[in-house]
Amino acid sequence: MDKTNHQNENKIISPDQQLEDINSEKSLRPSSFSEFIGQEKIIDNLKVYIQAAKKRQESLDHVLLFGPPGLGKTTLANIIAKEMNVNIRMSSGPVIDRAGDLAGILTNLSDHDVLFIDEIHRLNSVVEEYLYSAMEDYSIDIMIDKGPNARSVQLSLNEFTLIGATTKLGNLTSPLRDRFGVLLRLDFYSHENLLEIIKRSAMILKIKIDDAAALEIAKRSRGTPRISNRILKRARDFAEIESNGNITLDIANLTLSKLDIDNLGLDQMDRNILNILIKKFNGGPVGLESLGVAIAEDSKTLEEVYEPYLIKEGFLQRTPRGRKALPKAYQHLNIDYNNDNQTNVS
Repeated sequence: MDKTNHQNENKIISPDQQLEDINSEKSLRPSSFSEFIGQEKIIDNLKVYIQAAKKRQESLDHVLLFGPPGLGKTTLANIIAKEMNVNIRMSSGPVIDRAGDLAGILTNLSDHDVLFIDEIHRLNSVVEEYLYSAMEDYSIDIMIDKGPNARSVQLSLNEFTLIGATTKLGNLTSPLRDRFGVLLRLDFYSHENLLEIIKRSAMILKIKIDDAAALEIAKRSRGTPRISNRILKRARDFAEIESNGNITLDIANLTLSKLDIDNLGLDQMDRNILNILIKKFNGGPVGLESLGVAIAEDSKTLEEVYEPYLIKEGFLQRTPRGRKALPKAYQHLNIDYNNDNQTNVS
């Protein structure tokens, strides 16, 4: 199978936003804290911070949301703005290419508005430095003219709240990270939370689904609502063509089988990663670049798409010397394991 076809088949389990997600996520996205399922501690804390800010008639402290993709960082940013009764301006790190772009956005914010910057770890260093004074003093210095006529002009800004989102907290510089008053880590969702999310999505999309089917999808969704909703839509397709339109447990299992997602939520690429790590590299440790070359996959994709779930579920360990397969990986692939990392295929 060529790499392009493989990527197309496996985009179902990718937590990154796909083209097909854009329209459906708008209709499925919670619009208030009362509709948001999961992340209970984060929600409870945000409610307090927002109520306190509104009581003081101040802008909310700058908020940094971090964690794997597909867990609701953008959704939370929209809810925060709505709960604060202010407007939100959406952007992303790669889009804000020049300091002038940032100045244009900031000077158009009204009092207490929210600026949401996705992938904030990808801001270039020049833009980031301009952001420091904006976050601390609500002012920004811009250069007028060039050469001997160049001069700096300070612009005052309305008080605003910056909400940054990142999947790579470690890639943020300390000066930027330290300017956020609220740091919130979103974690993978429990099966129970995903079950409720699937049932809510099914109701909105007018899909009939049995509880047992919804739970089975929840168990194999890698702890990620975006993936749950994708599988739900594919199950609807199979239900309409292979059955009477209702998603039963049999239809859910058929869908998951066709998508090559096993009982622990691993797909063919996950199993391929573990297989090569065990059989070719004797269980590791092995560097990410070497592993990527061996499975013909970009190391960034390995690190951001596949690795977080494999680590969370105890299949893989990240060590200073590289990635290492854990006993659970051997067990799942029916490969004998011993402490010397010697492998014998059963």
